[in-house]
Amino acid sequence: MIDKLIEKIIEMQNPTCVGLDTDFGYLPEEMREGVSCFAEAAARITEFNKNIIDGVCDVAPSVKVQIAYYEMYGHEGVKAFYDTVEYARGKGLVVIADCKRNDIGSTASCYSKAYLGETALGGKALRAFPADMLTVNGYLGTDGIKPFVEDIVAHDKSIFALVKTSNPSSGEFQNLKLENGEYVYERMGSLVEEWGKDTVGRYGYSEVGAVVGATHPEEAKNLRKRLKNTFFLIPGYGAQGGNAQMLKVCFDGRGLGGVVNNSRGIICAYKKPEYAGKNYFEAARAACVAMQRDIASVLGKMEV
Repeated sequence: MIDKLIEKIIEMQNPTCVGLDTDFGYLPEEMREGVSCFAEAAARITEFNKNIIDGVCDVAPSVKVQIAYYEMYGHEGVKAFYDTVEYARGKGLVVIADCKRNDIGSTASCYSKAYLGETALGGKALRAFPADMLTVNGYLGTDGIKPFVEDIVAHDKSIFALVKTSNPSSGEFQNLKLENGEYVYERMGSLVEEWGKDTVGRYGYSEVGAVVGATHPEEAKNLRKRLKNTFFLIPGYGAQGGNAQMLKVCFDGRGLGGVVNNSRGIICAYKKPEYAGKNYFEAARAACVAMQRDIASVLGKMEV
């Protein structure tokens, strides 16, 4: 699946991932009026997401759907998550389910079946959530990642493991030094490279990617040098303070090697003065195009 994402990035010359972290409060006022229950909120969120997807599907290669923004609306919200994932895939987008799943091996296997693999039922193999990729938490160790690796191989999927996250306090743990002189995030990066070594595709990147924040460019630069075969999911651009110059270090000499997430900067773009007069999905599209141009000004042409 990483190869497919890379091909779409090259085709569109755009490594943007649109983050559908859709809080009900992000919707325009007219869409929020009269809503007083989870079912109504979930329906409006789904409508909002579908219109955003329609607006960006020919200029952005992927979307990331953050499940926490849906779970807080109960089972109706989880259905909105499902409907959003399914609709985005139907529009040809590569869909990352941002769920950061993991646990001990047997439980991790259940999480993996839900988002990447299949569930056996009544003699059939059924898909619970039709995502292409999943974020996972590798800090539980190898036994918690093995089930995901097995499913990505069996079902042509991908995962992104947390390595160096974009939040300000990530260094409290991830930047601790081990006895051998490595930082914790470096050790996690090495494990990610090891977990994916047998899944490297034709562009040189494996199906086991790493989450590496644009807000920590020195660490990102270090990881890019160390992890030759690891594709990055790069959060932190826009609202979190990351910019195109900061994230340049995440990419290789071909302008490849990562996909850059932007959530509020795109789905809430209609609130910005520069997009006055546009509705929310028109503004989202314009923000995608602006982001593509910003990144291209630093990376240049993306090609093999």
